[in-house]
Amino acid sequence: MTKTNWVVDAAHSSIDFSVKHMMISNVKGTFHDFSATVEADPSDLTTASIEFSVDIASIDTRNKDRDGHLVSADFFDAENHPKMTFKSTSITAKGDGEYDVTGDLTVRGTTKSETFSVVFEGQGKDPWGNEKVGFSADGVINRGDYGLTWNSALETGGVLVGDKVKISLQIQAQKA
Repeated sequence: MTKTNWVVDAAHSSIDFSVKHMMISNVKGTFHDFSATVEADPSDLTTASIEFSVDIASIDTRNKDRDGHLVSADFFDAENHPKMTFKSTSITAKGDGEYDVTGDLTVRGTTKSETFSVVFEGQGKDPWGNEKVGFSADGVINRGDYGLTWNSALETGGVLVGDKVKISLQIQAQKA
């Protein structure tokens, strides 16, 4: 198959994250508004071009006060940095439908190279004849690398917010 353009179907996709809270549990969240374009041969992603853009203000951790704090200057500073972006720079096959996708992740005006494990989940046609593909991706970033350093010391030792952020994507895309 040749490289074709694919557009993410946001209604059937998700960008989720989790971070340690009080060093004893994980808080999960999601971003509701995002877009992506992929130019790829789904059977061989090694030559693909992948770009994501995430609207920071769409963050949802099921707590309005926390969400408000996360978009403030203490964390994402959404007023000055409304988008988080990712652009692939290299893709390496790991096995049958499994890849390491490395790219430039930009958060709060800082760009770092990050690698995500990606699995090609399959391809098919929906009931209306549209060609669809599915991918899942997982990775871990250090929030401090992006200037997300706000924290609070706990009385019992440790900190309120962990440094590692686990990111999980479930992506369905439609042939453009």
